[in-house]
Amino acid sequence: MIKTVKLSKVYRTEEVETTALNEVDIDIKEGEFVSVMGPSGCGKSTLLNVLGMIDSPSGGDYFFNGEEVGRLSERKRSNVRKHNLGFVFQSFNLIDELTVYENIELPMLYTKVPSAERKKRVEELLEGMNIMHRRNHFPQQLSGGQQQRVAVARAIVNRPKLILADEPTGNLDSANGDEVMKILSQLNSEGTTILMVTHSQYCAEFGNRIIRMLDGQVVTENLVKQYL
Repeated sequence: MIKTVKLSKVYRTEEVETTALNEVDIDIKEGEFVSVMGPSGCGKSTLLNVLGMIDSPSGGDYFFNGEEVGRLSERKRSNVRKHNLGFVFQSFNLIDELTVYENIELPMLYTKVPSAERKKRVEELLEGMNIMHRRNHFPQQLSGGQQQRVAVARAIVNRPKLILADEPTGNLDSANGDEVMKILSQLNSEGTTILMVTHSQYCAEFGNRIIRMLDGQVVTENLVKQYL
């Protein structure tokens, strides 16, 4: 599903050049759950942004489902992104002015899903995430755990092939963090590919493989368990 060849990302200002990714080679197969670890500033989030087509690489190749996407225009990247990817962030990134229902529904408006189908999918996820009773609440009226469940529901409502999760438990206590990890594991068992950045060894071991990064490079890859 994902293959990178000597993927690089360099940020330049008038005085400083910073190499965030330095010729990174990774290969992620459909159905895998891969965790990425490493110290702050090692390039984890930059890698996620490039693979999520939010940012473009400075060099190298990025293949998604066999297509080189690193050099696509922003418009084409956006089109691939909204039909194939779901994002879960540490800071939830919910829209405060929208209700829980509306936040979950929003991605389907961009992909022009018919109204009846939107209602069906949102209500299924509200039930599945145990937040139906919060459907008309606003994000600031929810606990952190509830906000992250809404964020996960929003990420998966378009049934993406790949979920990119950046520290999804970083702002949660251990109980709510466990709940989010169980949800991600369940989605993976149903066939969704997951790439997750985390500082937590405990969370990382929910995946089948752990990639460790340092100074913009992959330094080790360890198999935790075989994936189905």
